[in-house]
Order: sequence, then structure tokens, then C-alpha cells
Amino acid sequence: MERRALGRTSQHVSVIGLGTWQLGADWGEVKEDDALAVLDAAAENGVTFFDTADAYGDGRSEQLIGSFLKSRPNEGIVVATKMGRRVMPQRPDLYSLDNFRAWTDRSRANLGVDTLDLVQLHCPPTIVYSTDAVFDALDTLVEEGRIAAYGVSVETRAEALAAISRPGVASVQIILNMLRLGPLLDVLPAARKAGVGVIARVPLASGLLSGKYDEHTEFPASDHRNYNRNGEAFDIGETFSGVDFATGLAAVRRLAPLVPAGATMAQFALRWIIDQPGVTVVIPGARNPRQARDNAASAALPSLSEDALRTVHEVYDELIAPQVGDRW
Repeated sequence: MERRALGRTSQHVSVIGLGTWQLGADWGEVKEDDALAVLDAAAENGVTFFDTADAYGDGRSEQLIGSFLKSRPNEGIVVATKMGRRVMPQRPDLYSLDNFRAWTDRSRANLGVDTLDLVQLHCPPTIVYSTDAVFDALDTLVEEGRIAAYGVSVETRAEALAAISRPGVASVQIILNMLRLGPLLDVLPAARKAGVGVIARVPLASGLLSGKYDEHTEFPASDHRNYNRNGEAFDIGETFSGVDFATGLAAVRRLAPLVPAGATMAQFALRWIIDQPGVTVVIPGARNPRQARDNAASAALPSLSEDALRTVHEVYDELIAPQVGDRW
């Protein structure tokens, strides 16, 4: 699988990664054996980048990855974790060196590593981006050997641009998919110019872009696509990319005819993302080994045609943009 430089780090990672929010059981229950099978399938199919967070299952996702790394120590997997959302509600004063040390020590223990490959602030309060002491503290973690590099997972384009302007930031993680085109305008060009990596998250719009849902689809009570449909628990943009479910279904039906023969809607959606200049890696989740294998296979698809790329923008402009405006 193609590998790309991970921003201001010495690492190169596969263009298709693995997001492991699902393995923390925030999308419905996932058994340990099933979770480890997903990690195995991803690695066996060329994935070398796992994205997790200390808040996913309160550390369960990190612990599962730690078990995988222990059993397969020579896979060359780069693990990116996140910190800051285990304590809710979010407060800027929590972003201190003492807390960073405690949080990263916990993640190091969960993952079974001395140095974390990449630690990302997990969608912090906006004021954090302009707080020099926060980035000084992150630099200290690097100096102390707790982490090798740091980045920021953001909610908005403005936050992404603020993070990119910080000289120590190695990467920015942002929602990017065919229902979320805003970052193409400014974030991706700015990241390319600065040499900052871009980690594209929520690539299938919480599964909408898999093409498997319809008006009759129901989600378990423990699934954020049920309990956060209107932003009740966290930013609404994290669930279906902030798009109304019915509108999202209509967009997917318009996009479905673009899918190349022999490919799935999800693979088409992932290929679209890695075709965007400036993207380093996209991190779809997977609930079973088949999904992990299918996701990895999307990297082998040919680049999309100009007609397909143009139609994606037309569908966005007509159906999505009037609803989300410039929010993201």
C-alpha cells in the first residue's frame, strides 16, 4: 500500500489507516476477540497507522491495541492517540503540563510503550489554540521522551488553521468526506505549504457513505448515531458529519451511480479522500475483519475521474452546503 510522510515527523504511514473508536464500544458492543481480529486484518492488508484515544471506552481501545502490539511486535504500526476528552465538560485550565504527563503516562501504560508515536489534543476548547503554555507543555513532553510528536484533532477549519500555524504541530486531524468539503478550500492547502500531516477522520460520515442505510435503519441505544443525532452528547459534526440523516441519504443516492464497477460505495468514498492533495492518511473504522480488508483494498482503486470529482462537488453544493453553511 502507498505510504506518505506523516507531516513533521520521521514516520511514513499507509494512506489507509484504521480508526478504533468502534473498538471502545461507543458504537455498540464489540467483543475483545472480534476487536483483535479487526486489528490483525488491518495489519495483514497493509495498514500501518492505528488511531485511538484515551477516551475511547475509557482506555479500552488503547488497551486492545496494546495487546495487539505485544503479540505482534514487529509490524511497524504507528499508533496515534489523543488526550483531553476523558474529563468532561472540557475546560481550558485542564490543558496543563501536569495533566499532560498524567494522561500520557496512562496511555503509555495502556499501549505498553515507553514513547507514544503521536499524541493529539482531542478537540480542545478553542481558546487552547492560542495558549502558548499548552504548546510549550507539549514540547516538554517531547523533550522528556513521553511522546515522539504531537498534533491536534479539530472540529472546525479555523481551529485547524490555528494549529497548522504552530511550529511544533506535526499533524491535524479533521473531518473530511464527500459530505464535508470545507477543508478543501483552506486547510489542505495550508497543511501542504507548512508540511503538516492531515489525518482525515469520519470518512464515511458515520457509515452514511457506506450506502448500507435507509430510512428504516435503527441504531442501538449505546451507539452515538442514536444518542447524539442532534448533538446531545458532543459536537453534532461528529455524527453523520452534522448532516441531517434524511439529507445524507438523499446525497448518497445521488453519489451511488459514480461507484466504479467492482467497488463498494465505502471504497469509492475512501478513494475520493486519498485523491485529495494534502491528505496523509484516512482512518475508517471497522467492526469486523471483512470491513478492515475492504477498507484497505480501496487504496488499490484507480484515482477517480474528473467527472466523478465534479459530481461530488455538485451534490454537496446542492444538498449539503445549504444545510451546514460555513460551520465546518
